[in-house]
Amino acid sequence: MEYYNCITLFVALLIITLHFLIRNPRKSKLPPGPKPWPIIGNIHLLGSKPHRSVADLSKTYGPLMTLRLGSITTIVISSPDVAKEMFLKHDVDFASRQIPDCVWALDHAKLSMAWLPVCPKWRELRKISAIQLFTNHRLDASQGLRKKKVNELVEFVKGCCEKGLVVDIGKAAFTTALNLLSNTFFSMDLCAYDSSGSQEFKDLAWHIMEEIGRPNISDFFPLIKALDLQGVKRSISTYFSKMLEVFDKIIHKRLSDQIGSKDDVLDALLNLVKQNELTLDNVRHMLIDLFVAGTDTTSNTIEWALTELLRHPEKMTKAQAEIEQLLEKGQSRSIQESDISKLPYIQAIVKETMRLHPAAPFLIPRKATTNIELCGYWVPKNAQVWVNVWSMGRDPSVWPDFESFTPERFLESEIDIRGRDFELMPFGTGRRICPGMPLAYRMLHLMLATFLHSFNWKLDNGLSPEEVDMEEKFGVALAKVQPLQAIPFPR
Repeated sequence: MEYYNCITLFVALLIITLHFLIRNPRKSKLPPGPKPWPIIGNIHLLGSKPHRSVADLSKTYGPLMTLRLGSITTIVISSPDVAKEMFLKHDVDFASRQIPDCVWALDHAKLSMAWLPVCPKWRELRKISAIQLFTNHRLDASQGLRKKKVNELVEFVKGCCEKGLVVDIGKAAFTTALNLLSNTFFSMDLCAYDSSGSQEFKDLAWHIMEEIGRPNISDFFPLIKALDLQGVKRSISTYFSKMLEVFDKIIHKRLSDQIGSKDDVLDALLNLVKQNELTLDNVRHMLIDLFVAGTDTTSNTIEWALTELLRHPEKMTKAQAEIEQLLEKGQSRSIQESDISKLPYIQAIVKETMRLHPAAPFLIPRKATTNIELCGYWVPKNAQVWVNVWSMGRDPSVWPDFESFTPERFLESEIDIRGRDFELMPFGTGRRICPGMPLAYRMLHLMLATFLHSFNWKLDNGLSPEEVDMEEKFGVALAKVQPLQAIPFPR
């Protein structure tokens, strides 16, 4: 009997040992990282600007680093070389999302193309966005509407200058971006420059982005997420509901309108609903993603570009000269989307702005769907993956004089922002690259070129360019003809 007990004990110990080895075959080969504290792990190291804190840590622990955030293993990628191996060799394995708890509000994560894992439903939505929404043919067909909105921006700023009124560049850029999008999707404006509507929608978009990006104890400790201790999920439910109310009114009016088709994006989406290829809920939540991502990020990039140009007036002069040369000095016509390809310095300014100030410093977090070997280290299944594009934009091995704003570096470079180059991928890359990139590309260049062509901007608050606080961006003023007051820049 004792013999059989010994055999049983031996087999049990062997099974336990094999289970441990199979489950943790390379635990010792996790990427290096700071030693975690009990319970909280490395949360205390993130600070108020996690992308900067993590970039500093990567200087010590390397471009592939492990952080323990509560109970979540987080792998941080901070170099283009590591990102290249990740996306070229393992894009499928890293294509799922690490979903913040708050995004489950109103079942958004189940319906959103941005948050769904790679699955048949996600592939269907992705195909629709590529074929129905953002084709060159559809965007070309609606460029007249976008041109009209940009011309309205020019008239608004001119009116402010004539009256000596302050021009809030952030609000003006957001209103323009919102109307560019809404005319592409709905053939209508969602707001006006002289109304509170744009600020209300801007606040909604900002609050949604802020809540999704806010450190949330529910994400660090999933076992207690049902408690929603910080109220983040409740807050974002309110913001989602308010935004859906706006879209529901437009959809209801379109469905009850028997006059005819407007041949815009909303018509295309509703036709797919009639053909049972989409549900109305899919359409509603797709609009949340597109309008949140396409308005606040676009306006912030324009603000950053103008802020940098204010600090470097010689580069602003160079950009304006390029535009004048294209349009033949004194010509009254406005900038067209077709002019973008003929404005290499404007394109270089946009690239340099996105290098220094990417709208999403970590992109949207990924999730490993299996155990993966990456650059000789072990990335465990279900690990969260942060791709720190902010840090990559400051990699001294890639970017000489990386802290300086130097658009000229792109004039002789083939590096682009469309996801082909891992040194600069503000829209992401691979299967999860931003589907709205073709429209965003047109909007950014058109708005920036129009701002530069139509007005002469200058600092007018008594500060030299060197004294402007580029980190917080308070106290920056833009002026044209008449002195204007201080204008807030992006948070």
